[in-house]
Amino acid sequence: MDYREEQFLRMQQSDTPKVPFYMSYPMQNLYLTEMEYEKADIKKRMQYILNMRSVFNKEALFSDGTEYYRIPAEPKAGDTVTIKFRTQRNNVDSVYLVSQEQRVQMEICGTENGFDYYSAQVTIGEDIFRYYFEIQYGWVTCYYNNQGVCMKHEGRMDFEIYPGFDTPKWAKGAVMYQIYVDRFLNGDPTNDVVTGEYHYIGDKSVQVEQWNKIPAVMGVREFYGGDLQGIMNKLDYLQDLGVEVIYLNPIFVSPSNHKYDCQDYDYVDPHYGRIVEDCNEGILLVDDDDNSHAWKYIKRVTDKKNLEASNELFAKLTAEIHRRGMKIILDGVFNHCGSFNKWMDRERIYENQEGYPKGAYVSADSPYRNFFSFNDPNAWPYNTSYDGWWAHDTLPKLNYEGSRELYDYILRVGQKWVSAPYNVDGWRLDVAADLGHSNDFNHQFWKDFRKAVKAANPNAIILAEHYGNPEGWLKGDEWDTVMNYDAFMEPLTWFLTGMEKHSDEYREDLLGNSEAFIGAMKTHMRALHMSALQTAMNELSNHDHSRFLTRTNHRVGRISYAGPEAASEGVNPAVMREAVTIQMTWPGAPTVYYGDEAGLCGFTDPDNRRTYPWGREDYQMIDFHRVMIRIHKKYEVLKTGSLGFLWNDYQGLCYARFSHDEQIIVIVNNQEEGREVEIRLEQAGISRLEDTKLKRVVMTSAVGFTEECKEYTAAAGILKITMPAFGAVVLHHKN
Repeated sequence: MDYREEQFLRMQQSDTPKVPFYMSYPMQNLYLTEMEYEKADIKKRMQYILNMRSVFNKEALFSDGTEYYRIPAEPKAGDTVTIKFRTQRNNVDSVYLVSQEQRVQMEICGTENGFDYYSAQVTIGEDIFRYYFEIQYGWVTCYYNNQGVCMKHEGRMDFEIYPGFDTPKWAKGAVMYQIYVDRFLNGDPTNDVVTGEYHYIGDKSVQVEQWNKIPAVMGVREFYGGDLQGIMNKLDYLQDLGVEVIYLNPIFVSPSNHKYDCQDYDYVDPHYGRIVEDCNEGILLVDDDDNSHAWKYIKRVTDKKNLEASNELFAKLTAEIHRRGMKIILDGVFNHCGSFNKWMDRERIYENQEGYPKGAYVSADSPYRNFFSFNDPNAWPYNTSYDGWWAHDTLPKLNYEGSRELYDYILRVGQKWVSAPYNVDGWRLDVAADLGHSNDFNHQFWKDFRKAVKAANPNAIILAEHYGNPEGWLKGDEWDTVMNYDAFMEPLTWFLTGMEKHSDEYREDLLGNSEAFIGAMKTHMRALHMSALQTAMNELSNHDHSRFLTRTNHRVGRISYAGPEAASEGVNPAVMREAVTIQMTWPGAPTVYYGDEAGLCGFTDPDNRRTYPWGREDYQMIDFHRVMIRIHKKYEVLKTGSLGFLWNDYQGLCYARFSHDEQIIVIVNNQEEGREVEIRLEQAGISRLEDTKLKRVVMTSAVGFTEECKEYTAAAGILKITMPAFGAVVLHHKN
């Protein structure tokens, strides 16, 4: 019996005289029967008693798909799942778990720190299990779904469980580091591409002599010499920084520095690996653009000794990475290849080489003819009528629908590199939805790709680049997760800088617009589901978009017309520190693009691919990354905890990462002036029934950052704090 029932019984048993009904009701009610009067009187008394209790607190209501509120968090078909829901203590009458097939009253399973926790068990089948919560308080009924409290149920906002959808535990919240290999470090000058080694897209290859040179606008054929040995030489640095996963842009044989135009999927490019057999001549003459004469290049990339030696070096690198407790993932470009590819051989690199069949460009009888779509069946030899990816003839579109052999070959490639001796830990898939000519085909391919990769390495991650809503690809049988453009990079960039991620547009109306930020985050995070969200690649910059530090100057531009100096003029490192603070405390896998931690600037491609500034680093920025990575790794709640928005206004934001007994509070002030803010912490699970001590673990400001510990008191669950200009604060509390 609770206190409300006790009070009601006391009133019923009281000797206090009851007011006659005819003195309490209008004259038209004089003819009420005594029984009707008694019912009305009881109703009034109950209403009075109900009004005596605390006001309904919707801020305390909470549930999500994390491991505390869904046990197990990643169930399989046939599993019994415990689902939990949080309320303020003694604040609601009942909570129901509602799904397509049932409405189950939940029972209180625990009370802690001023909160009641309700639970119910359900057994899920093979199909997607959708559910929401119904909360009753007196005569009030509200609902709770993926977007929070609502007064009307909307099915599209239901929580969802995809049976069998799980992502590798090591990838949840893992700190990743992206390396554009040619621009990281030249560890072996003997494998460098030399000037005139071959001809590509209108000009010859160029060996860049000065490491710090700004990339040319058409710098696709410029090579700075970065390679696998360079990465090997800097593993100590990466480990000290706190990196857990290394993500490499493509490393397979290719004529470009970006290598998104693969020439041979079976081998690491010897210009990144080892050249043990070389040709001392064979440089193209000034007026010669015929790559069949590029004997030095041909020797380097077709000789099996070079190819095998390069693969061996890569196996050595992955073994060393694993020995240090880190992981590595590769970039897979499977929607197209390059015109140099051995299956096409438009450049006639392989035409006369022993052990290589004729390419589809060279001969109609090529075993690879069906790997591509040709529009003119009478154009051989040297048929140029093939389909190009986005009409680029240097990027032949792979014809999966026309060749089962190609289909199976790429599945074997997916398996090969996650198997011994390489043992790669997963794939990043370039523009993954743009593979075949229909969505149905693409879905089937990625289902088969997943089966093949997971059969070889069950703990491998399959991470796709995707623009738009990825929900249809994240059902547990295709991709594990995505590069998080929509639910991280884009909204954060608009909020902190007002810039589009390419630096092509400035929107003053979105700068500091916290409502737009929260709305975008909630909308796009819903499409990821929890398992995918916790492993999503959260980047501030990458090889396709401008450097985040450059965006802090609000300069719309590209290197082609703005010039390289404009990318670093007027930048604000304090805003960069705010962004890193959010990156390292947001759900997902924070991914540092090489050089971001060292203060590297640059407009969008190709300017974002400047070399790592060895000897010219911003050491304060490196130190800050090191500190924030350490904080991210120290608190498990930052990897698998819940997310709640606590406060926001113009240029201001506060959110929490939390479990039932631990909280990280993050506050950001992106204004030019300091200010005092007042924040209610109840949604994060901090009780308003008592004062709570929170410890500061880091604070940034316009001039730098500090790890100096400071204690704050949240009186009755309300935190008052003075925020510095362009500053962020991270606070911690554990029960």
